[in-house]
Order: sequence, then C-alpha cells, then structure tokens
Amino acid sequence: MSRTGRRRLHLGRQRLRLAVACGATALIVGLLGVFWYNSRLPASYSVMDMGHAEYGGGPIGSMPHDGHDGHAGGEEPAADGAASAVPALTADQGGAPDVEMTLVARAERFQPPSGDWVDGYTLNGQSPGPVLRVTAGELVQVRLENESVAEGVTLHWHGLELPNADDGVAGVTQDAVAIGAEHTYRFVADQPGTFWYHSHQLSHEQVRRGVLGALVVLPQQATSPDADPPDADPADADVVALVHRYGGKSTVNGHRDDLRIPAAPNQRVRVRVINTENGPMSAWVGGASFRLVAVDGRDLHEPTLLEGTAVLVTAGGRADLEVTMPTDGSGVRVQLGGSAVVLGPASAEAAEVPRPAETVDLLSYGTPADLGIDWGTPDRRFDYDIGRRPGFLDGRPGMWWTINGRLYPEVPAYMVAEGDIVVVHIANHSGEVHPMHLHGHHAVVLRRDGEPATGSPWWVDSLNVSDGESYDLGFVATNPGIWMYHCHNLPHASEGLVAHLMYEGVTTPFVLGGPAGNEPE
Repeated sequence: MSRTGRRRLHLGRQRLRLAVACGATALIVGLLGVFWYNSRLPASYSVMDMGHAEYGGGPIGSMPHDGHDGHAGGEEPAADGAASAVPALTADQGGAPDVEMTLVARAERFQPPSGDWVDGYTLNGQSPGPVLRVTAGELVQVRLENESVAEGVTLHWHGLELPNADDGVAGVTQDAVAIGAEHTYRFVADQPGTFWYHSHQLSHEQVRRGVLGALVVLPQQATSPDADPPDADPADADVVALVHRYGGKSTVNGHRDDLRIPAAPNQRVRVRVINTENGPMSAWVGGASFRLVAVDGRDLHEPTLLEGTAVLVTAGGRADLEVTMPTDGSGVRVQLGGSAVVLGPASAEAAEVPRPAETVDLLSYGTPADLGIDWGTPDRRFDYDIGRRPGFLDGRPGMWWTINGRLYPEVPAYMVAEGDIVVVHIANHSGEVHPMHLHGHHAVVLRRDGEPATGSPWWVDSLNVSDGESYDLGFVATNPGIWMYHCHNLPHASEGLVAHLMYEGVTTPFVLGGPAGNEPE
C-alpha cells in the first residue's frame, strides 16, 4: 500500500475512533440526562404516588393507593373496605382536655440555660421547649402557634402511639403551620413512658436548631387500698435528661455544665435519658449500680443490676436508668456522652469515670415474657435493606442511600391491613450506622444477625442498626394510618432514607411541596 493509502487508512481509523468515542460520550451524557430528568421531584406530589407497593405475601387490598396499583405477584384482592382519610383518624373530640398547653414557635436568637447564644428556634421563648408531663389516660390538647418560623413548623410526638391525624408530619398527616396560623393536637396519652416532641417540617434543620422538648407520661396511681400499687413510689425522684447539642456543644436540658439533682441517701432516682441527636450516644453510671428499666417508653421485664456497663441510646431513642442512691450520702454521676447528671446532696462529689468497655446487650438482658403472638407465621414479611450507591436525587448527583436497592422516591410502600402480624427484616449494608424510627408503632426485636432474643421483650420505636447488622422485628398492625419509617439521623432522611408503612384503605389529602411548602425531612 502506498504512503498516501496508509495515511488515508490511518485517518479513517482515527475518525472512526473519534466517532465511536463521541457516540459513546453522547450515549452516556444522554443516559445521565435521562436519569437526571427522571430523578427530579414535582413541585407537589403525594406519598401515595411514591415508589411501589410491597404486600409482604399478604393480599392486595381492593382499594390500592394511587401509584401503587401495579404490583401483582399473583395475589388476589382482599374484600371490599371503606376508605379512611387521615384527618378522620383522631381521638375523641368531645369533652374538655385534662392537660392543655399552647406552644408558640419563633425563629430567633436565644440563650439556652448553657448561656451560649444560638441562632435558631424556640417554643414559648425557650429551647428545649417546656417539659410536657401527663398521666396515662389523660386527654392532651396542645395548640401550636407559628409566630415567625418562615418555612412553617409542625410537632411530632416521637414514640407515642397516637392516632395518625396527630402524628405531626408535614405533607403526610397535616400541612406545615404557616406564620400567623395555628394547629391543635388532641390525643389520649395512654402509654406510660419517656417520649419527646419535635418538628417534622424540615426536621434536619429545625430539630438541630431548637424545635424540640421532652414528653413524659406517668403511670396512673392506685385509687383505693385494694388497687394495684403504683409503678413508682411517689417519694422517688424522677429526672428528665434531654441531651442536645447547641452550636456543637453537648447539653442536658440545655445545661452545658453538670446538671445537679438533689437526691437523699437510699432514694431511688429514675433518670429518663432522651437522645435528640443524629447519632448513637453512650450512657453510664459512676458511684452506684443501676438498672435499665425501660427502653423507648416500654418497661423491661425483670431487669437486673448493672455495674461497669454502658447503655447505648440510639438517635431518637430513650433509656430509663434507675439508680438507688448510696447510703453514705455520696454522689452519683450519670454520664451522657459529653454531658452529665449528678445526683446527691448539694455538697456531694461525683468524680468522672471513663466509659466502661462493656455495653449491655438488650438481646439477652432481663428475662423473657410471653407476648402471646406467633411470630413464626406472620401475615406479612417485609425486607428493609439499606444500601448506598451513586445516582441522582431530585436532580442532584451524589452518593445516596437506597432501600432495597432503589433511590428515593422509588422506595417501598409497606402495605398492611389492620390486625396483621408483621415481621420486618432490616439489614444495613451502607457503610454507616442508621437509627431506624417507625412512627405510630413499637416493634419487638426477634433476632439480631440471626440470633434469637433471649432476654426481656425488647420493644423499640428507634433502633440502632450498625453497618453489617441485621434485625428481625415484629409488630401487630393496630394503628391505621400512613406512617413514616425512616432514619433518625435526620440528614440521612433528607438524603432519601425514608419509606412508609401504609394501611389498606387509608388515604391522605396532604401533599409534599405544594402551597404549604411541606418538606418533612
């Protein structure tokens, strides 16, 4: 071949390679453009249009949710049933409330008890907001007024199993409360325990910056000599210890220094630890032994004494520690991450002790109790598999959390019918820990990494799932509604780690986005 021919052949090959490269690039750019375009969220959409329905082996209801009627799987529709709208799922509206409170939300610069100035939000001019203490069985009415929070605000009653209409989730159970507007929550607090409340509108910002407070439901006291004794001696001390970081500094009830609580020798003190942060926290006791008597508002069965052992409290979780004060009048330190509660006489010293190497294992702590439920033959079985992969979320490229391999909003809607026995297998393969919070229900831990639970029934609404861990959880679907099931590391939720538990026949008129600007995470 002549030199001219070889040159033409070489140029032709170069052009072909260039054309192939350009074509491949155009294909990749085109595909990325399609993924980008398809990931964009509309200005207004319903959670009922999100993702795909999963029925967990149970029947498909006769009234499938919009956007969730394409799931077949060979299952037959259930019997006809009437639809219920979320606003109708409320407590009895008749009668005067036993407990009534107004909370006024403001955007302002404020000083928590620590004395540090914070640019954030307050409730009635303070953060944390007022402690709401009620007795089990009381009808509670809380009016939320928004004085100056521009993005709107709501209140979610974290861990309390109340009717769906009062769950406080913007775009799912209500609209965010705009400036100058108000919203009234009305519910019966029928579960004794330690809970908390916080905004569920832009929660990753509003909770961090101050829209939160403690909620304590005390057990009913005995009313006659023949009645059962109360769960706690009225003479015992009861202490709320809400842990929150303001400006990166850890506080207890807003105090950066040790929170000192008077306690007499031999007195029992219940310390209600509430972790409002985005990650797990350790709690431990120096100067006395203690019992872990409750987790997430549920008492443990026959808890034993602990000493030289720490308790892990996940984000959003609660742990009630019971301490019996030493008879010699010395102090006791309850260490809560970087903060502490000191119990004892005013002059008592309580030296800091390092975190114990051991952590109590709730899979075996306490003794078993028969729950009367056959978890081996549930009506529904679901998988909630957490991962991470690159992709687009509302047009933004990045590494995002996935549920069962899919990015938000193409996530599962876990469909149940009232009365179903449900088992959820939750697994974490994402590289980070996730505190998983189920609204409106408590679930009992059945297994961790395949190992059966052997201790007290371990009920949770906020579960710490470390990377590489898996849990099998069981609950009975007794609270109709549309309920979030999301990571309570709230920035993770805003990055797509959100699904919903949906009851057949329940609909919602509320939308994400829209005129109210609803944005729960």
